[in-house]
Amino acid sequence: MCGITGWLDWERDVSGQAGVLSRMTETLALRGPDGAGAWTSARIGLGHRRLAVIDVEHGQQPMPAYSPDDGRETAVVTFSGEIHNFRQLRGELAARGHRFRTGTDTEVLLAAYDAWGEDAVTRFAGMFAFALWDVARQKLLLARDPLGIKPLYYAEHATGVVFGSEPKALLASGLVAAEVDAEGLVDVFTVAAKRPGDAVFSSMREVRPGHLLAFEAGGTRVHRYWQLRSAPHEDDVPTTVARVRELLGRAVAEQTEADVPLGALLSGGIDSSAITALGAGALAAAGAEPLATYSVDFAGSEEEFTADALHVSRDAPFVQAVVGHLGTKHTEVLVEPASLLGVSGTTLAARDVPGVGDLDASLYLLFRDVRRHLTVALSGEGADDAFGGYPWFAGEARQPTDGFPWSAGVQDRNAVLSAQLRQSLDLHERLDNRYREALAEVPRLEGETGTDRRMREVYYLQQTRFLPFLLDRKDRMSMANGLEVRVPFCDHRLVDYVWNVPWEVKRLGGQEKGLLRSAVEDLLPAEVVHRPKSGFPVGKSSAYLDSVREAVSAMIGDPGSPAMDLLDAGALRAMVDNKDWFNGAFTPPPVLPRALQLDGWMRRYGVRVVL
Repeated sequence: MCGITGWLDWERDVSGQAGVLSRMTETLALRGPDGAGAWTSARIGLGHRRLAVIDVEHGQQPMPAYSPDDGRETAVVTFSGEIHNFRQLRGELAARGHRFRTGTDTEVLLAAYDAWGEDAVTRFAGMFAFALWDVARQKLLLARDPLGIKPLYYAEHATGVVFGSEPKALLASGLVAAEVDAEGLVDVFTVAAKRPGDAVFSSMREVRPGHLLAFEAGGTRVHRYWQLRSAPHEDDVPTTVARVRELLGRAVAEQTEADVPLGALLSGGIDSSAITALGAGALAAAGAEPLATYSVDFAGSEEEFTADALHVSRDAPFVQAVVGHLGTKHTEVLVEPASLLGVSGTTLAARDVPGVGDLDASLYLLFRDVRRHLTVALSGEGADDAFGGYPWFAGEARQPTDGFPWSAGVQDRNAVLSAQLRQSLDLHERLDNRYREALAEVPRLEGETGTDRRMREVYYLQQTRFLPFLLDRKDRMSMANGLEVRVPFCDHRLVDYVWNVPWEVKRLGGQEKGLLRSAVEDLLPAEVVHRPKSGFPVGKSSAYLDSVREAVSAMIGDPGSPAMDLLDAGALRAMVDNKDWFNGAFTPPPVLPRALQLDGWMRRYGVRVVL
């Protein structure tokens, strides 16, 4: 999966700044535990940390391309992620006369650029972020996959640009300040409302999903190479079901390719179970060992579980049903809820910005255990977003709201803000502005009205605001453990097709994700096919809650706490005293762990608030 970074400067000789490039690269060591590399010239330095997955022996980066005529370097790339259709592309390029030195998708990327230039990125199916330096044209390209599965940040400075897989790499350059403005604070205090391209730190940007940026001496050019396009859906229901099965099956088959141990994350829901069934079938067809699967649960959950808006049933019985049906080699990871707060600093360091508390911690602990056995894991993220799995989809179809659907019902977003901050920041106003901006982006279908029109809006909001929140969490928690997590439901070819399928077909049979269920029902036990949506497990032990309350109380009483300039002490004390501060709904996640992360972030990164 890897970590990438670099520094382009039109005036300074970067080749003499090896120490700076090394510091930037080493911040990404957890993303790439298998090796480090650097490439420099007068104008640019590229750094790389490698997680070896394909052609383990020969995939060192940054990787140069050479002219077949005189052997000179023509381009060099530092690449993170996977191009899942690289074997198909390799065949096409070989037929055009290209000769390969390695078995990597990185070399396929370079050959594709040589053959098709910047248009090569439109041929890639996968999860990727890369920086490519065109030596002859003195041009830097930064590109990110269509759904934004892999991250890529950049910051333009007076004479160039620095970039990297995570903000920490840019901060290590010394050219970027750890500052946050009002819009960045909106991202800190809300969930899944970040505008595409924003990076919390005011001096940074993210390369937007489906975009390619070109930096040349004459200026910067932004090219959007992929976007959702609305058109009438003309396939009948049986054809639609078959097409979904075909597209998902191809995505999973491509993503089971690895030269290192591979498995699947299994929750017993329809999403992960479908991926597991298709993955097990692909491995069996290749004559490989049975698929290894991993699930997570909290110690004591069998006695303590209570249903809520997003957790309708325990995973364990359904996991066992899938394991028994498919014959996978299964391991259950048990998390002690009391341990969640202990890794809060680790998850903060992985994100570089405040996260979502125990939701991050539990995922980190799952990935930490899985990494002891695997290097690559398949996961079901993206299915709810493409097929309409969350309860707010049906809610919006019945009674549309006028805001981000997942945050409907939040009464006072500003209650936790200090009186001073409330004078310059109104979260309700800011989120309403962001919601209006998002609606203006929706690719409309001419003549679409009523429920169909609103549901197209909801799916667009989900794909461009909520899904990036999930993918960001998944990327940081997995890569902090050197684990590559692949997400077949985020294959843009599948997303392209499902985007235009009408709401009533996506909800086939009157159940959420009915279309997906129909597409894979022959692969799984009936109780799994028809199991209602149930979210990622959460821990609610009294030991964990008490430790959080104690830590927040200490923060409130600490005159040196930087976060208390932004937070309302009275509101926090009320939450500390309230035994029901976890409200059982997804939004907002518990505020107290997030307040602790805010304080830790401002201390660790020396964050300066500029309003």
